[in-house]
Amino acid sequence: MWGKRRGVLAFNRLHLGAICWVKPAASDGAQTHVSHTLIIGAGQAGLSAAAELRKRKYEGAITVLGAEDALPYQRPPLSKAYLSGELPLDRLWLKPPAWYEKAEVEVRTRTRVTALDRSASEVITSDGDRMAYDKLILATGGEARRIPIPGADLPGVFVLRNLSEADALSEALKTAGRLAIIGAGYIGLEVAASARKRGHDVTVLEAADRPMARTASPLLSGWFGAIHRGYGVDLRVSTPVESITGTERATGVMLSDGEHVEADLVLVAAGLVPSTGLAEAAGLACDDGILVDRHARTEDEQIYAIGDVARFELARYGRSLRLESVQNAIEQGKAAAASICGAPFDYDPVPWFWSDQYELKLQIAGLIDGADTMVRRGDPEEGKFALFHLKDGRLVACEAVNSAPEYMAAQRMIAQNISPDPERLRDSGVAMREFLS
Repeated sequence: MWGKRRGVLAFNRLHLGAICWVKPAASDGAQTHVSHTLIIGAGQAGLSAAAELRKRKYEGAITVLGAEDALPYQRPPLSKAYLSGELPLDRLWLKPPAWYEKAEVEVRTRTRVTALDRSASEVITSDGDRMAYDKLILATGGEARRIPIPGADLPGVFVLRNLSEADALSEALKTAGRLAIIGAGYIGLEVAASARKRGHDVTVLEAADRPMARTASPLLSGWFGAIHRGYGVDLRVSTPVESITGTERATGVMLSDGEHVEADLVLVAAGLVPSTGLAEAAGLACDDGILVDRHARTEDEQIYAIGDVARFELARYGRSLRLESVQNAIEQGKAAAASICGAPFDYDPVPWFWSDQYELKLQIAGLIDGADTMVRRGDPEEGKFALFHLKDGRLVACEAVNSAPEYMAAQRMIAQNISPDPERLRDSGVAMREFLS
């Protein structure tokens, strides 16, 4: 049994002295093949798969390869509590170092994979090592999108996706007064809120006609826009950016109408680009993500893909998509592990997301695309309300602000395909539990 093997701890010069468990060298004598699952990507998805494999009594070796110099950590706080200084670094780690030894999961940080050799069932790292696998899980996530405009590579221009980028932005904010943010999605608005808490002047520039246009309803977008303006953020929509100005470092942003917005720092918050390069070079099918089935498996039966990088068919919504969320990273990791362990299940989740901005917690269950009816419960003026979205009478999504009971009930209602009475749903006097079968 895997739990009976002994290991050693290797202390590396990693981020804050991170520790990885390294399997000891084999003893002399006859060798027996031990199944090896190799995971590329030391984020939430990769760790979830490793933990689920052990939970399901997988007896083979597990190796997680991460390009960063840190053990798996939480990404969502990077633009929120961590950036604002409310969350210390040691609370970012997803598992304590001792867990990796106990679970016998080897983590190799600062290890970048450069190629997959599918014919040999091996991966090749940047230092020339070749590592064999029986099963391979691609949890490569993505990188912050860079925008192709003049000045985008100037010093003083930041993106925010990983821990080192968050540290660099936080350090720069110590001596900066004015921050310009290109993009009013979750990351852009969360950083705006964090920066305002630190006392910075913040301008947010969004090319679309409303903030969070890709993920939120118009009512919710407009409400959050008003909240940010109320906190002193200069939030501008329908405002394309022409270039980032400066010579030796960024000094501001030039808008397409010729106006110049002065800034000491510029954050580009333009979304995520899935890291599909390895898969594409290896001949795996990709289309804005690595294509997988409902068991998280690619067209190669030895290879799985999970998390932000994986595109799959979400049956309950009848569409193919990638889900960039903690929930998907965790649950799809479990789906891949279950399949590897011979107990596959169809992965068809109710998506959920959240965002913390100022004292507001936004929680979203489901997808609003295609909804034909919206029901409001609660009063936005009081800072506590929920927007329910129905399609042909069936609940398909809920946007909840400081309304956890509505959000949690909506998750279950969507999963159960419930068609609630809109008038009762609007009535805050009707307990949410009454809608559950």
